[in-house]
Amino acid sequence: MKLVIVESPSKIKTIERYLSDEYKVLASYGHIVDLSTRGSKNLGINLETFEGDYILDKGRKNVADTLKKAKDQSSEVYLATDPDREGEAIAYHIAKLLELDLDKTKRLEFHEITRDGITNALAAPRKLNEDLFNSQEARRMLDRIVGFELSKLLNQKINVPSAGRVQSAVLKLITDKEQEIEAFVPEEYWTLKIDTKYDDTLFSVNFNKSYAGDKTITNEAMKNDIISKLAPQIVVTEAKTEIRHISPKPPFTTSTLQQEASSKYKYSASRTSRIIQKLYEGVTINGIETGIVTYIRTDSTRLAPSFVANASQLIVKEYGSEYLGRSQARGKASQNVQDAHEAIRPTNLKFTPDSIKNSLTREEYNLYSLIYARALASLMVGSKEEVTRYTFNSSGTIFNATSTVLLFPGFRKVYGTNEESKDEKLPRMHIGSELPILDVVSEQKFTEPPARYTEGRLIKTMEELGIGRPSTYAPTIDILQKRKYVSSLKGSLKPTELGFRQVDALNEFFPLVVSSDYTATMENELDKIANGEGDKVEFLSDFYSDFSVKIDNARKGMKKLPPEKVGRNCEKCGSELVYRDGPYGRFIGCSNFPKCKYTEFIVEYTGKNCPKC
Repeated sequence: MKLVIVESPSKIKTIERYLSDEYKVLASYGHIVDLSTRGSKNLGINLETFEGDYILDKGRKNVADTLKKAKDQSSEVYLATDPDREGEAIAYHIAKLLELDLDKTKRLEFHEITRDGITNALAAPRKLNEDLFNSQEARRMLDRIVGFELSKLLNQKINVPSAGRVQSAVLKLITDKEQEIEAFVPEEYWTLKIDTKYDDTLFSVNFNKSYAGDKTITNEAMKNDIISKLAPQIVVTEAKTEIRHISPKPPFTTSTLQQEASSKYKYSASRTSRIIQKLYEGVTINGIETGIVTYIRTDSTRLAPSFVANASQLIVKEYGSEYLGRSQARGKASQNVQDAHEAIRPTNLKFTPDSIKNSLTREEYNLYSLIYARALASLMVGSKEEVTRYTFNSSGTIFNATSTVLLFPGFRKVYGTNEESKDEKLPRMHIGSELPILDVVSEQKFTEPPARYTEGRLIKTMEELGIGRPSTYAPTIDILQKRKYVSSLKGSLKPTELGFRQVDALNEFFPLVVSSDYTATMENELDKIANGEGDKVEFLSDFYSDFSVKIDNARKGMKKLPPEKVGRNCEKCGSELVYRDGPYGRFIGCSNFPKCKYTEFIVEYTGKNCPKC
């Protein structure tokens, strides 16, 4: 028997369909070991050698025993955990647990869970990549040190339950945005447009510049003055026509898919992650389970040559050769892209969204349709529009209107609904033509404060600043909400008082922890370790020598915030009850903690009765 070990049990059934009976597939259920809470400062890390003290993860004993028994009955063991650093670390720890020879253990990479993906992986197994493991272990240790040390300090001093390396930097982005909003002073302005017609076609033209040269109407008196000086008609003074070419967007990465799903369907990042994980691991189509998208944690827009060739044939067949654009796979988008995987794309172009709609849930269909269309459209030629910008004059005041005529749809044939132009088609007008003013419409408005981050916009900002990596975007936002540092307000992220409290303390004593530049630098250092260009021990040692000094200074300098009193006494010891914040939210505890460990849930009444009883 040959043993194949994957991370997720949901992959087992799909993978076994494509393997012969001599293979047995088992799952590790994610990480099988983790750092202990023993040793110096309960970190599970030797702070001199930076070796980890690993123990079986909680509830993994039965899994470990099953894997060991299967290994003893197998002639070969293949480690087929996810093809990223996290997966490499899981594979490495499985190899150590099963006492496999690290130099001979076969590592499989499934970038798509299909017959071809599995067959190709089995045909070309590789060795475990120690550099990838070292990078992931450095990240885990870094997060353990920052998380444990900071959380303990902030909990003792200012009643904040936890802090983290990436989450604190992201939280600062959200609190900074909120401070911009609070400091914003609205300014009055007026919009002005004229309703007119040309050859019986009704349309509107928008204010551009007053007779006095003002480009903004700042008050009602100014608006009235401009209107009073208008002639009964407007005159066409300029008509500039150009051909506009619009290129298709590249295929989806993890972040761009999360952004699009947030914008189009209002899906949270974590919800999107759950849906596409299922599409990757396998859905049942015609009685057969298969993965219908490639690996879903990626920051690359590259496409496999085989997909490009097949997609190009499909484009020519379905739409014509004039719709075929570039014929080469797209490369890296920026210097920060790891490019370890392809973009997210369909694994089989025969599985069109409509042909497998009955095999998918509504959510799965929505996201698969986006992935399929975006990948195909990225290989098509751009759309072409004729854009004419008209300028009108009435007694020296200038108005504008734009006419757009679609000449060739290009990629919009496939991805049109997401790329439609908002401009309208106007009649062709000649310079010198006089158009009647049918109505003058004005409206008082005030400038708006900066918008709060939606999950999509926050992920885009994280990616642009280099904070985190594709696998961390959704979990980071999720934990900020679970810890009550951020609340979701009509789809936007608003920091809570607890969130402000944490950022204020970190700004004063740990400014680098909440600095996006510093967090991005750390990610780059981890990338270097993954590429074999950096040393894990040296990196962690340099970080900890500086961080430990800041922790000591903060213990001495950070003022202890007294907890908020509830207004009654503990029924167990008589001391005052206070509000406390824990990892799972706010609760009531005894002020005599840790001598008295009495706690209560905080009960909030909705004002409604139970519909059942």
